[in-house]
Amino acid sequence: RWQDHGLGLLRTILHQADVQTDVLSVRSMRSWKQLGRWLGRYDELLMNVRSYTYPLAVRAANLHKERVPSGTVLVGGLHATVAPEEMVRVPAFDHIVTGPAEGNIAELVTHHADLPRLVEGVPARSMADWPMIDRTLWPRRRRRRDPWPLEPACGWGPPPVATVLTSRVCPWRCAFCNEASYIPAVERRPVELVIEELNRLDRDHGPLGSVVIHDSMFFQHPRWLETWLEAYPRRARRTWPYWAAARSDQVRRRPALFEALVKETRWTTVSIGFESGSDSTLRTLNKECTVEDNAFTIELLNRIGDEARARGEEPPRFWANLMLGIPGETREDAFDTMRMLRTMRYVLPSISFYAPYPGS
Repeated sequence: RWQDHGLGLLRTILHQADVQTDVLSVRSMRSWKQLGRWLGRYDELLMNVRSYTYPLAVRAANLHKERVPSGTVLVGGLHATVAPEEMVRVPAFDHIVTGPAEGNIAELVTHHADLPRLVEGVPARSMADWPMIDRTLWPRRRRRRDPWPLEPACGWGPPPVATVLTSRVCPWRCAFCNEASYIPAVERRPVELVIEELNRLDRDHGPLGSVVIHDSMFFQHPRWLETWLEAYPRRARRTWPYWAAARSDQVRRRPALFEALVKETRWTTVSIGFESGSDSTLRTLNKECTVEDNAFTIELLNRIGDEARARGEEPPRFWANLMLGIPGETREDAFDTMRMLRTMRYVLPSISFYAPYPGS
């Protein structure tokens, strides 16, 4: 249903280098036997492996080797980067790529015979160097009213939806994510390129209904945000409502900028990882936010929402990410989190249970 931007970027780069690809998903298969039949059609298998998909990747690689013994399996992704020693123990993984590889993916695919078993990917210096992904490479769904190559509604804004990236990597080091420790920072995509892509999608495949800015952290880099504030309402074909992420400590640090973005650029769904209403639990998570930060941000959006309602407009709302079952969390800590949630007047709650990866 949703464009995979990492996969889309790599496939676009490969197709521009005259390397044709198809895409398969284990989730779309009814059985391992069916997947095996599909894998038998290809000499080369490339897989993005995340920690929670690692067992599936091992089985898929072994299936490919059974069907195509002389074939090549090239794997990368977050698990290859954070746990390469575990990947190396799988004989069916011929080559393991660590880190981002948009800078050398074409060479890796076309000259894999010359590669060592463990190879480092080459990232782009800047997201400005990334091509605009070819969304028509994404498989077309056989559903009525399918907005392909745009995306369907998910409750954050009207369809059709366009998901985009403006930045890669959240620089904060929360204990449950900490992506900055294993993904190198890259210069943010220029505002004009983001707007150009949205305008092109609206013109070629639209009309767009809303946008999802799928950055891990949108509300960072104040100069970039100020440029977005000035340019998006003026240069976009329409100021589409959008979903994007922020942190409560950064909102408290720059409330005027936050309020201007919400009001003037139609930032209608504000995703914030509040996580907990307990300072001790927030410290456990190394969140670097406090209960006071959370309360300030909640009150600010409550006020903005009340003002919108008074004008007869739809109020902006939180997509409030909350965690329960965090190590060391007490019953009272959990109730503090629920009490915090009840102070939000305009909210879509997203509640999850902390689940450590086995062996971590």
